[in-house]
Amino acid sequence: MSLSNILIIGCGSIGERHLRCFLKTGRARVTACDTNAALLKKMADTYSVPVSDDWRKALAAGFDAVVICTPAPFHVAMATQAMAAGAHVLIEKPLSQSLEGVAELIATRDRLKRLAAVAYVLHIYPILCEAREFVRRAEFGPVRQVTVVTGQPFPTYRPAYAQTYYRDRKMGGGAIQDALTHTVNWVESVVGPTDSVLCDCAHQVLPGVEVEDTAHVTARHGAVLSSFTMNQFQAPNETTIQFNAAGGSVKVELHQHRWGTFAAGAAGWTWHEVPPLDRDGPFTLQANAFLDLLAGQPSRLCSLEAGAATLRFNLSALASAESGNRVICSALHA
Repeated sequence: MSLSNILIIGCGSIGERHLRCFLKTGRARVTACDTNAALLKKMADTYSVPVSDDWRKALAAGFDAVVICTPAPFHVAMATQAMAAGAHVLIEKPLSQSLEGVAELIATRDRLKRLAAVAYVLHIYPILCEAREFVRRAEFGPVRQVTVVTGQPFPTYRPAYAQTYYRDRKMGGGAIQDALTHTVNWVESVVGPTDSVLCDCAHQVLPGVEVEDTAHVTARHGAVLSSFTMNQFQAPNETTIQFNAAGGSVKVELHQHRWGTFAAGAAGWTWHEVPPLDRDGPFTLQANAFLDLLAGQPSRLCSLEAGAATLRFNLSALASAESGNRVICSALHA
């Protein structure tokens, strides 16, 4: 079996996870790239991979694909240059923190016939794949409402958050762009892109930052109404997503590793248990799915177009919170 040559640009926490998980597939040779010498030494010492401190020079060496794990403002330009250098791309979420260059990125992909995906890892979770497949079959009729309630003690999982891009909205930080965006993107993969958003958000608790750690959003996706509530300070790490239709409801309880159905007239929920994955599990599945894409198989990952739609949600939510008004997503321009 031939191995794919993968360049990881950006070796912070998520970049290191991608590096480790691509190695775990047994299908890739990985090179680490970062401007931080200490991070590069860690990658070389821990994983015995080649390293580079200059991503442009690294691209010139030739890679099958590039995984872009830098802060959001650099994603689009780096991905465009990677494609021009002959590489396919996997881009960390969010796609960007502005719409600038996004249309050109998609056009470059099409013109050069490159493969591209955005690393919204929820697309690959087995529990969410099962639930999405059921909802899409519309056995209960068309979905008319979606509710999402999610929260966690963020410092437990990202103790260095205050020293990272998270502290700055312009770098893709804050609860909306860094965390809520995952669930929004997955919901959009089920019911379609967001048409309009009304958002209230605030910094409530997290020490060391001023960006929002709490968000309440209501949105429309065509005929579907949705609501998203999130905080990053509550004690339990819990996420519940519910789809409601005239003929019944579908609920996902990620923290309980189960999803269920409740048909109209039924006595209670019918639950489907799904074994939990370890922290690296979804990212290893994602790495394999991306390598499958390179091998010519259909993509199971988030497309650039879907990533751009969620970017419009993010920007609309932030604009709505600033103005206090509902924002039409399509009204945003680069």
